[in-house]
Amino acid sequence: MDESIVTIVRSVIAFTTLLIFTRLLGKQQVGQLTAFEYVAGITIGSAASSLSIDLSIKPLPQWLGLATWVVLVWLLQRLAIKHRWMAKVVDDQPTILIQHGKILEQNLKNLRYRYDELLSQLRDRDIFDITQVEFALLEPDGKLTVLKKAEYEPVTRKDLQIIVPPNQLMTEVILDGKIIEQNLQNRKKTREWLQQQLQAQGIDDFSQVSFAVILPNEQLYIDKFPDAIQSMEIGDFKGPY
Repeated sequence: MDESIVTIVRSVIAFTTLLIFTRLLGKQQVGQLTAFEYVAGITIGSAASSLSIDLSIKPLPQWLGLATWVVLVWLLQRLAIKHRWMAKVVDDQPTILIQHGKILEQNLKNLRYRYDELLSQLRDRDIFDITQVEFALLEPDGKLTVLKKAEYEPVTRKDLQIIVPPNQLMTEVILDGKIIEQNLQNRKKTREWLQQQLQAQGIDDFSQVSFAVILPNEQLYIDKFPDAIQSMEIGDFKGPY
């Protein structure tokens, strides 16, 4: 029983420590990982796991080892920001695999990158004709970045000289029957405007609205509660859940 309590306490400490350290290291550790970040992430996670369940070793040395790894990764991240050469040492740099529609075989060989891997990455980007590619670069995180030749790029509204309003995000203005005043002000709207919009849809009170947002086109989307529609069945198995 004593070991169970110790394991629970150490697990809570390890979990809290790992959560704090993850926030400290930033989003790089949870996004597309470079080789260095992958190794660092595995090692830090392994150290946290050992701190949690390995009762044969005192917790303080384990915690110090975990903290040391995090500090080293943090320092290297800061050095990589200040010094470009350090960024290349830690994260490497992009490598050109296709140039002007031609595959650079030597670069493929240096990276031990197969032709079928390259073609698969191109197909994943809806490119089935390699001659349409101007440049293809393999990023340090293993992602293939592709620039098509100009004649194969899709036509944009700017190319057609069509004037369009700037893009905007949806803005929440009512949540669970309560008005979000700050968001309303950010979209330069008043409570009177909001009330008029609701009355136009037969709603007399804000408390009738579960969720309302101002769309990018300045229209108001409203969802009342309770919903008056029947939920659609999308599964083919009528289980007990």
